Amino acid sequence: MKRWLLLSIIWSWVLLTIPLPALAERQQLIILNWSDYLDPELVIRFEREYQARVIQVYYDSDDNRTQMLLENNADGYDLILTSGADLQLYAKRRWIRSLDFQRIPNSQHINPSWRSAFAQAEQYGLPYFWGTMGIVYREDRVSAPITQWKQLLQPSQELQGKIAMVDSAWDLLGIALKAAGYSMNSEQPEELKTAGDLLLSQKNHVRTYSYIPLDKTSPIVSGDIVAAVIYSGDSLMLAQQHTQLKYVLPEEGSNIWVDYFTIGQRARNPELAYQFLDFINQPKNAAQQAQFVYYATPNLAAEALLPEAFLTNPIIYPDKARLASSEFYQIPPVQALRLRNQIVGRVLR
Repeated sequence: MKRWLLLSIIWSWVLLTIPLPALAERQQLIILNWSDYLDPELVIRFEREYQARVIQVYYDSDDNRTQMLLENNADGYDLILTSGADLQLYAKRRWIRSLDFQRIPNSQHINPSWRSAFAQAEQYGLPYFWGTMGIVYREDRVSAPITQWKQLLQPSQELQGKIAMVDSAWDLLGIALKAAGYSMNSEQPEELKTAGDLLLSQKNHVRTYSYIPLDKTSPIVSGDIVAAVIYSGDSLMLAQQHTQLKYVLPEEGSNIWVDYFTIGQRARNPELAYQFLDFINQPKNAAQQAQFVYYATPNLAAEALLPEAFLTNPIIYPDKARLASSEFYQIPPVQALRLRNQIVGRVLR
């Protein structure tokens, strides 16, 4: 009882010493986002500067994000972080609104090539980061380097049962198509069937279709997983947990992705959303954010503030030759999309 009384006295003192506006008028900004994708220090700074509270709601895959938006018709999200591949779909469903870039002065620093990388991106999205999808593996647990997707799809004995894939329909089929020598955006039924057969033949050797954690609890750190599909910057974050982790952009090529911040059509606080987008694109803030997530920033003024070691890291900024056989995802026709979903559904069920 004494403990609760003491806590009550302390809390009453806190309430009395905080100005009333800080309690009564604090705005909320609700962001649908990947976890660990915003530097907490920047979030706190924004909250203080704008007398706001930032609430992040997390998804764990692109498909999971879409499902979350379907469940409530995207109601209540001020900012929605989406992939370039899904941006056009979200605009068509009226989940996101056209952006007024005059209200984001720091958008002038964004490289124009990323603003137009996907259909309708120039109207609806503000580029946040870009990167590649590849393989991270334990060098000390394999007898030969992993350099191809095919080594995951047709694994040697040392990899069997120790592979982590992902549950994204885009990525699973994209990987299998590349392993078979096709475009990630193939619409051909025969090519899609070949890719599906590769995924089905691999299935018994896959430990999980969940994206691996990036901290010390990760199964690739313990050795339960030897090779995993991962995004480029995440591999650098994970590499802090073990010295024998190596990231590779497979020889067959891969996906070049771009993430965009969008404002929800049913946002409760769009003005605060615009202020947040401008805040994170202040060059010094964008540079700090890039170093937090280990991804390539589309903010040219921020790049000028980044260390040389960051800008020359081939995992963060692969050269054009390494990217030559990689692709952006493109939304396929309805018939091909239906076939893709059927194939992935058989793999994941």
